[in-house]
Amino acid sequence: MAGGLDSSAWRRPVTSRYRPMSEINVIPFVDVMLVLLIIFMVTAPLLAVGVPVNLPKTGARPLPEDSQPVAISITHDGKLYLQKTEVGRKELLARLQAVTQSNPNVRIYVRGDRDISYGSVIEVMALLNAAGFSKVALVTDTLDRRK
Repeated sequence: MAGGLDSSAWRRPVTSRYRPMSEINVIPFVDVMLVLLIIFMVTAPLLAVGVPVNLPKTGARPLPEDSQPVAISITHDGKLYLQKTEVGRKELLARLQAVTQSNPNVRIYVRGDRDISYGSVIEVMALLNAAGFSKVALVTDTLDRRK
C-alpha cells in the first residue's frame, strides 16, 4: 500500500446540499450606516437658526413646533438680528411685519445672550407686544442634569 491518492476522498458526498449561512452579512448594514452618518454630519450645522448666541440654561421642556418660527436674536453687544440679518431697533417692526405678512399669530422666538441685561430683552418683547404679536417665546438651552 504505497500511499496512493484515492479519488473518492476528494469528492463531496452526494447527500450534502448547500446549507444556508447562519451568519448575518453586516457589510450592507455598515454601508448604510456610514452614508446616514455623513448625511447627518452635513445637515446638522444647517439646522441652527439665527446667529450664535450664548443662551441661558433652564430646566423647562421644549415647546411643540407647528411651523417654522421667526427668530429674533440679541447678541452680547446688543445688536439685533431678524433670522440672520442684522437690523436696527427702529426698523425691526417694519421688517418683521414684512417677513410675517402682518400675521399676528406667527410664533416669534426671542434669543437673548446670557450676558446682556434683562431690560434689553424686555424692550424687544415690549416692541413685539405693541406691534400686536402675541405668540412670543424666549429661547433657552436645557440644563445638563448629569453634572
